[in-house]
Amino acid sequence: MRIGERRRFWLTRQVEQLWLYGWLCLRSLVYNSFADGDTALDALFEPIYWLVDHVTRWFGVSKSDVAAVSICRKCIAPKPARTHHCSICNRCVLKMDHHCPWLNNCVGHYNHRYFFSFMLFMTMGCIYSSISGWDMFWEAYAAIETYSQTPPPTFSFRQRAFHKSIVYAWVLCSSVALALGALMLWHSVLITRGETSIERHINRKERKRLQKKGKVFRNPYSYGPLGNWKVFLGIERQRHWVTRVLLPSTHRPYGSGMRWDTPACVAEQKPPLLAI
Repeated sequence: MRIGERRRFWLTRQVEQLWLYGWLCLRSLVYNSFADGDTALDALFEPIYWLVDHVTRWFGVSKSDVAAVSICRKCIAPKPARTHHCSICNRCVLKMDHHCPWLNNCVGHYNHRYFFSFMLFMTMGCIYSSISGWDMFWEAYAAIETYSQTPPPTFSFRQRAFHKSIVYAWVLCSSVALALGALMLWHSVLITRGETSIERHINRKERKRLQKKGKVFRNPYSYGPLGNWKVFLGIERQRHWVTRVLLPSTHRPYGSGMRWDTPACVAEQKPPLLAI
């Protein structure tokens, strides 16, 4: 009887462990670390959002001065072109590019140029520090390598801290230059194409969809590489390359972010949206 009870207990324990292991695997597959109460409420209110979106489209956008193309399902307000709702800021952002956790703010129409300038000058400063401090870094690193020698070198605590600080500062500057430089180059490509990070994904899907129909997608907000940079930097005259790019400037970006008419500084006529 004791052998039978032990065998039954062992089988029960094995089944329980297998059940717990399977349940843990299932929860690991379906669990979302970003899911919270707001996510559940959004899922429950999805039919209401759908109703608001379609009813407002059927009746037409409410009369206002906002050139809206749709209705925001979260704000229940007209949403202009290139505007997207930020779930973190809980508001619609004009020409939204992304929400930056380091700035604790959204990068959009009114601060996109400042964000790019910050990345550009920070990358240039880190590259300059890494190149100019290479000799100091190498001397400090060589000194640290001698710490384990016998007999040990006669470095004071202050000298040891100085060596480690130099190495840490050089590695930090080089790492920031690589990471921030890559992000700056990516945004340079987006600016050249006349699109934001969000529009990059939207345009790629739209391009694939139209390609299946034998059509070609044209970005309606692109005015050519040079024209896109002029609009982004606010270049209206030749002297603005100096006064608004090389020198600090607080000029506002082109337009209000509500309407996207062809800028006067762009001489080329923008191509049509669709072409067969």
